[in-house]
Amino acid sequence: MSASDNTATPHLLRAEAIARMPEQVQRHPLNDRAVRHTRSLSDALGLQRLGLHLVRVEPGDETTEYHFHHLDEEFLYILSGRGIAEIGEAQHEVGPGDCMGFTAPSLPHVMRNPFDEPLVYFMGGQRSAFDITDYPRRRKRLFRHGRSLQVVDIDAIDTL
Repeated sequence: MSASDNTATPHLLRAEAIARMPEQVQRHPLNDRAVRHTRSLSDALGLQRLGLHLVRVEPGDETTEYHFHHLDEEFLYILSGRGIAEIGEAQHEVGPGDCMGFTAPSLPHVMRNPFDEPLVYFMGGQRSAFDITDYPRRRKRLFRHGRSLQVVDIDAIDTL
């Protein structure tokens, strides 16, 4: 094997290999407009605790449902295109070179692409075994344990 061969080391993912990776279309169950075309770099590299994804959002689509995580931190770095990032009550136009980071918990956030060209960004975050995500506009809370997901109405949660 040569040093330039992708199989030479599991720690290197070359641009050509990333470009050949099929995109996974992800639709958010709480938002019909949230459609992401994703290449999971972390899966290809065998990373377990860190999620790294190359994401494309077509014009007119959104990235997710307005949300925040209680336990997992995440970031986005815009590579190309433009979007409107809604962070808390503020809206910001974002473009190439802009970076967003969200602590756990953070202000709720979402991004949409109302422009004519695709929005492409690099996204990363923790892959904790357990996380809680709130969707304040839907009054929903998602509990994730591994691959198991449960969504409940926030107003129906009893506090002990």
